[in-house]
Amino acid sequence: MIEKIEEMPAGTIGFRASGRLTRSDYRDVLQPALREAVETGSIRMLFELTSLTGVEPTALLEDIKTGLDLGLAHRSAWKKSAIVTDVDWVAKAFRVFAPLVPGDVGIYRLDQHDEALSWLAA
Repeated sequence: MIEKIEEMPAGTIGFRASGRLTRSDYRDVLQPALREAVETGSIRMLFELTSLTGVEPTALLEDIKTGLDLGLAHRSAWKKSAIVTDVDWVAKAFRVFAPLVPGDVGIYRLDQHDEALSWLAA
């Protein structure tokens, strides 16, 4: 499940993911918020992953579609992405793929949430 974090610093957006990620998580939560942010020309996103029990195959397809449509096609809008997780393999994967992600990427542990927010808003 992906939910939008409502209380974020001005000019930033945030998402919290846990459990099983679904296609509707991308279509109903992530994509609309990212489209809105793309229109401002500046994306500073926090993505907090507390646990992961699975990903629907159709969610993987939506992830790719989102990356192409709202990531690569709007590369200049992406300023910073803060990944906050204690899921080791997710943090390692983001470190490996960070050079492919538009903008700056910061990877933080859950206990560094406030530090991630400060970096994102600066």
